[in-house]
Amino acid sequence: MRCKGRASRRVRHMQHPTCKFKFAPTLSTSLAPSNPSSSSGVLSKFLPRLLPLATAFREHLIPRIIHQQNSFKMDVNKTSFYPLLPEILTDISKAHFVAIDLELSGIPSHAAWGAGKRTLHERYQAVKEAAERYQILQIGLTCVEQDVLNDRYILRPYNFDLCPLIYEKGLDVERNFSFQSGAGEFLMSVGFDMNKPFRDGVPYLSRSEARQAREGFEKRQKRGNIADIQVKPTEVETLAFMDRVRKEVQAWVDSKSVATPEYLNIAPAGADGLVNGESPEMPRLEKRLVHQLVRAEFPELVTLGRRNFVQVVKFDKEREDRIAVERKERFEAQIDRQKGFRWIIEAMHGSNIANLDLMECAKDAITGESIFADMDMLKADFVRAQNLLRGCPRVIVGHNCFLDMVYIYHTFIGPLPDTVEEFQQKLHKLWPMVIDTKYMSTHNCGDIPPMSSLEQIADQLKHLETPVVETDGHHRKYSDTTPFHEAGYDSFLTAQVAVRLSAKLEAEGAYVDVNAAQDGVAGMKLTDTALNALDTSPAGTTNGTKDENAPPNEGFTPSVPGAKWKRRGDDTIGQPDPNDPFYKDPKDLEWRHVPNHVTVKDGMPAFNSDFWRVYGNKLRAFGTVEEVCNLDGGSITPASDEDGGVEVDT
Repeated sequence: MRCKGRASRRVRHMQHPTCKFKFAPTLSTSLAPSNPSSSSGVLSKFLPRLLPLATAFREHLIPRIIHQQNSFKMDVNKTSFYPLLPEILTDISKAHFVAIDLELSGIPSHAAWGAGKRTLHERYQAVKEAAERYQILQIGLTCVEQDVLNDRYILRPYNFDLCPLIYEKGLDVERNFSFQSGAGEFLMSVGFDMNKPFRDGVPYLSRSEARQAREGFEKRQKRGNIADIQVKPTEVETLAFMDRVRKEVQAWVDSKSVATPEYLNIAPAGADGLVNGESPEMPRLEKRLVHQLVRAEFPELVTLGRRNFVQVVKFDKEREDRIAVERKERFEAQIDRQKGFRWIIEAMHGSNIANLDLMECAKDAITGESIFADMDMLKADFVRAQNLLRGCPRVIVGHNCFLDMVYIYHTFIGPLPDTVEEFQQKLHKLWPMVIDTKYMSTHNCGDIPPMSSLEQIADQLKHLETPVVETDGHHRKYSDTTPFHEAGYDSFLTAQVAVRLSAKLEAEGAYVDVNAAQDGVAGMKLTDTALNALDTSPAGTTNGTKDENAPPNEGFTPSVPGAKWKRRGDDTIGQPDPNDPFYKDPKDLEWRHVPNHVTVKDGMPAFNSDFWRVYGNKLRAFGTVEEVCNLDGGSITPASDEDGGVEVDT
């Protein structure tokens, strides 16, 4: 009987809730033979019954479990976001580029486009108005790692639903958003769950919203700025309540008894006092009246609001300073929790993310409960990712992404600039390289735009054997499903198109340089040889041949016996170059990861190559006179870490 019990428990443990195959009831009773010598006979008897079960387990249950695990890791919700965030940041830090895609609650209507071709500025104004009205419901990211040693690209897609609600109370941030009927109808037709963003969506907080919350917090801490409630003579009950409070406070202050407590609790109106420490909840109006009266008539006292009463204590500067610091820390922790998806945005453009509380990440990804975690290892992985990210914005890739970048700027950065020229400059400062695969596929297409949907391009390129594009083993949800218009899947297709199409165009060498005056002759590929032929050599040298008339290098001391080394301050030594790394004190230098522009064989061109001067930082805008949005950043001005290392006016 003991064997039977253990066997039955073992069988129940092996069953999976998603498995449609059940074990035979007699299996547990027959697995424990009474005679050990007959074990071979028992096995031969039940082996034919076990083999089909094992086959079914291998062919049906295991793939379903793996698919569920992949879906769980790739479909990130509000509970799993922070537990998965360190791994996501690591994937971004290793990424050669990050592909993006959005699903929106609305887009500019055709009426907003107007009849005929509009200017790029007019198109931008229509998109800007839509971005300020509608909401990002879902965002997809695919981190593409370049494995140079094995000549392949590894894709890791993620799918995030975004929640427009403010989870953290007390931030005093309100959002107005709406849904477009046409967009809602389309999303529902492709199986989009309209409740999911509100039910399971990841929170976020833009930079401008964080500033607004901090400004409101600072204003609330300055008690002198609080407007007093004007009590009219006809409000008899209110006057009676304030008179009662005044008498209680004055009596407490005047008391000389040793038994007098160090605090005074003011009960709500109509309550004789606290009974066992409890009383009816105190209305907000009465709390404000108590705060106002004590602040005005008893400046040596301070008030502390509680649920059922207001506590009056004597002013203690050390205590008040400590409370102010703790209150500020709690408020900043609220902002960091509400920041949510913006941690990823900050990471992608090289901002400082050191304020991330790793204790929020040490939680169960399913239940959200705190779990045991190796914090040293978690911190080491996070610091490694942060060092690779800081100051090194990722290359952003999208398909027809002019609209997407406008929405991303408004949602995570702040108010959109008034003109398209300002937007071009500020976006370029955030991400120095943005690639539009639609522009790549329609470059020099003529007056009639070709069919260039994401699905069509991906289908045309999928037969290419090189470069090798693989999906990470833990991110294979899309290996057997094609959920078009799911943001994660569309970003997955965009990543594949970016790799294969750029490699194909580079191999063909047939692209045309649109900036002939600077980069070469129109219609000709500007190769490295052509670049070297340009007059970029220092004065006094031509084609590597020494100019006899060139002045000698200042500060050069020949290595000859008996020669004296020149010292700093010698008139014959030229002024040191401020950019010389050996001129600066090492302790004043900042560490920054420098990307290595090594490429996969027959893969994407290096991002510092002339190829991307043709295809990079150009967003397709069909239907406009210009037909393309050129990103121009001008001079980049350093700024605070909160601004991501670049100056962004909001």
